[in-house]
Amino acid sequence: MRRHTSLKDIAQELGVSIATVSRALHDSHEISNELKERVRDVAKRLNYRPNPFARSLRQNTPRIIGVVVPNLVTHYYAAVLDGIEDYATQNGYSVISANSHEDHVREENAIENFVGMHVEGIIACLAQDTIDYSHFNKIHTMGIPLVFFARTCLPELFSSVTANGDEAAKKATQHLIDTGSRRIAFIGGPNHIDMVKRRKHGYIEALKDSRIAIDRTLVVCDKIDYEVAREATLKLLRQENRPDAILAFNDIITYAAFDAIKSEGLQIPQDVAIIGFTDGDTSAFVTPKMSAIVDQAHETGRKACELLMRNINGDRKIYKEVVPMILKIRESSARK
Repeated sequence: MRRHTSLKDIAQELGVSIATVSRALHDSHEISNELKERVRDVAKRLNYRPNPFARSLRQNTPRIIGVVVPNLVTHYYAAVLDGIEDYATQNGYSVISANSHEDHVREENAIENFVGMHVEGIIACLAQDTIDYSHFNKIHTMGIPLVFFARTCLPELFSSVTANGDEAAKKATQHLIDTGSRRIAFIGGPNHIDMVKRRKHGYIEALKDSRIAIDRTLVVCDKIDYEVAREATLKLLRQENRPDAILAFNDIITYAAFDAIKSEGLQIPQDVAIIGFTDGDTSAFVTPKMSAIVDQAHETGRKACELLMRNINGDRKIYKEVVPMILKIRESSARK
């Protein structure tokens, strides 16, 4: 028996979103008469029949968008999600979130589940081990609006919201140089992640500008994991010529490095200064207080949701928005 034709089938044939097909069939003023006619023709040819029961369930239900993040328990992703929910709620949408746990398989499953739920759009941040983007290519082919934030891919297909991590890293590294550091280590995540590339680039540019030789042994890019980062830091600190400062890629790596320095009986910042890309509030609660490069995470979420709403409403332009980061100098890098 042939399965019933769905809105998804019509959307795929026309190369538009499911939401657009739904609005066209409901004679929405947001859809052009030409597109409405095309949608009706395909619906008739495929013998589409609306499900009155499903429609009745949806009539009083808010429109829904899906959000997939790599690690929902961290403050950054929670704050981004808060910004998304704020903007979505103001525009009559509900948000369903999924945690990929930094696993590309879970990420793919989350995207597939969102499609099955007929969400009107998706906001996503890549898992650290995602190197195959075919599931996102599929979303593009299906015409489902999608916006990336922080970690992105396929820039020719999707809008994105990122931070100026390269500029922020350069500024933080320059501060470490200005306060006397010369052997500055960079501890990052996997090299294929665009966010890692940007922050590492800023770090290297600052060293070049100050004519400090780049020591590749001080650049460690590995899995984003507390224990992996802690062991990497200990290895650096136990070198004969150890680093005198560390720039850490994110909050997990920052606190792993912070703990490793203390466990070696070294003083912060006298022996080893440290600046981390991390949340501004929690970094002020440790001793010594942490110098931090702070994301405007809530604004990132709002901006990503704004771009998604534009896409859902028919704007096909690809936007590249940059939300600036804020460098907060505290005790961990403030050498006398």
